[in-house]
Amino acid sequence: MDRVLVEIDAEGIAHVRMNRPDKLNALDAAMFDGLWSTARELARDRSLRAVVLSGEGRAFCAGLDFSSFASMSPGTAGEQKGGARGLLGREAGSMATRAQDAGWLWHDLPVPVIAAIHGPCFGGGLQIALGADVRFIAPSARMSVMEIKWGLIPDMSGTQTLRHQLRLDVLKELTYTGRIVQGTEAVALGLATHLSDHPQEAATELAREIAGRSPSAVRAGKKLLNRAVVSDERSGLALEARLQAALIGKANQVEAVRANLEKRDPAFVDPVEPELEADDEQA
Repeated sequence: MDRVLVEIDAEGIAHVRMNRPDKLNALDAAMFDGLWSTARELARDRSLRAVVLSGEGRAFCAGLDFSSFASMSPGTAGEQKGGARGLLGREAGSMATRAQDAGWLWHDLPVPVIAAIHGPCFGGGLQIALGADVRFIAPSARMSVMEIKWGLIPDMSGTQTLRHQLRLDVLKELTYTGRIVQGTEAVALGLATHLSDHPQEAATELAREIAGRSPSAVRAGKKLLNRAVVSDERSGLALEARLQAALIGKANQVEAVRANLEKRDPAFVDPVEPELEADDEQA
């Protein structure tokens, strides 16, 4: 059974679903492989406009499936690449560990990712959800920074996303205790963006709205905002100016203006501007 299902619709929206419903989509080696390969393949798709990320069955993702990894102890099969300790290794050319990539690749994806969360969203599952740009959550859904239960700390990129979304004292409390919060509190704290009785439908509706905007501007906007929270003012202003210059007068920007003036739906083309892919060192 494929651990990750992907369907790209006519509007360029990829519907990505973790598919291990009998285990509440708990993360085993095959699930990690599916998340990595899916995110990397989608990153290369110029026709992609947005991603809706969800889980099959009764959960978004219940976290790491410890029973599927041989051991956490040094000197055992757990040291192998397929074991839990193997997740701490890095792929060639990646700044993140294999475990971190499962969450960070969604943050790094060039297009917006919208998570639709229901049921348990614990530990590694929460960190995957935090890689999304926007999170819709059902009132009955449950979230937890659960690693402390297993004597661990968050290590799937969650600290890098959580530090921009929660007050430090709140983040510390959740990390130290593993306390479970439900949908309403999750939104109030900043773990989720919107409360919805139907998160999948709400996420898809937002994805469709985004898909109707200039894909060049959307991609540039995500790149700019991702970097804005970690860059100094000089670098941030330089990147803002460079990305704007790459958009002005190009096909999709001109089409956005014409469509507005002519009061019609725009007909955008897949983004090809090499400036949007240039290294930020120029900034």
